[in-house]
Amino acid sequence: MAHVFISPHPDDVALSCGGLIASLRELGQNVTIITVFSGGPADGAPLTDYQRTALGFGTKAIWPATEAFDRSAIASEYPVVREPGPDAPWLADPARIAVTQERANTQARQFWQRASWTRSANITNAESAARPLADGVGGQGTLATIDFAAADATAIRKAEDERYAWFAECSVIDLDLPDAVYRGYVGDDALLGGPRDDDEAPIEILRREILRLEPQQIYFPLGVGGHVDHQLCREVGLAMLGEGRRWVMPGPDLDGRIAFYEDFPYAWWNDFGGLGDLTGAPLTLPQGFSLEARYAEIGEQMERKAAGIRVYASQIVNLFHSDQGMLDDLAGYAARVAIAGGVGTGVAERYWSVVRS
Repeated sequence: MAHVFISPHPDDVALSCGGLIASLRELGQNVTIITVFSGGPADGAPLTDYQRTALGFGTKAIWPATEAFDRSAIASEYPVVREPGPDAPWLADPARIAVTQERANTQARQFWQRASWTRSANITNAESAARPLADGVGGQGTLATIDFAAADATAIRKAEDERYAWFAECSVIDLDLPDAVYRGYVGDDALLGGPRDDDEAPIEILRREILRLEPQQIYFPLGVGGHVDHQLCREVGLAMLGEGRRWVMPGPDLDGRIAFYEDFPYAWWNDFGGLGDLTGAPLTLPQGFSLEARYAEIGEQMERKAAGIRVYASQIVNLFHSDQGMLDDLAGYAARVAIAGGVGTGVAERYWSVVRS
């Protein structure tokens, strides 16, 4: 089962949904995060190599390199020696292995000839520079190096996003659209008000990325706190919900598959208790739909959620003043939500699922 989380900025999904993501990964569910407004100034430049690379790895999950997943840890049925002698009839002669390897390489090249990348065959499962094992090759993010001393805030936050994807064992797509502060929103009144008429929600680009992943569940921000970028992402969810089913490939049927998550720490700061507390642009659902509160019990995932938030080290002081402040706010909010939902363990996240009225 595939789950897609829409993150207006790097760190929003970790802050708001880190407990649920940890639970889903423990169950073996696939998770992809689409980070939308992570870019710098909108100068009309074409996609950079970084953007192309990040978009290209959108469906690859990162699996931990542990004994359970590392094929090199699987023992042979027979004791294999590097230089087989006459008493090992099940082992091929080295010269014959080399011939077989060359033929396998030819077949691999023919198989991948229409692709933009190739993979060399490896018949011996012995790792080398020419033929690395799949378990030893990262499938996430960009190979570009980052000078953190000279990097700007957007580059650092995108690097933190990739680190979180590795930590959470999920995949990330970085759309790199310009943040609201680069789109003419200046000051808290502008950032936390309604979107301007000339600032449209990125419906087409986000819809295309979501549908190509073919998710069974999609999570959009609810827009608690009224941040412009969060509201625009919410509008994409509402627009997709209003489309109904299309007889195209893929044919999305989003009824019952969209939910909205409460934006932390905005929900904590604003003492959010329900849909009536939303600020900014009004939340208008398509006719026939309503939202119903659902609760995710995250008692066993709280430590992992906090550790994931720490990956975004550049934001801890800005948001919480200190690590202890982050832990206090996280615990306080999770406890308040659990009380509202009657969750016995006293620790929960809340999601507003779309249901038919």
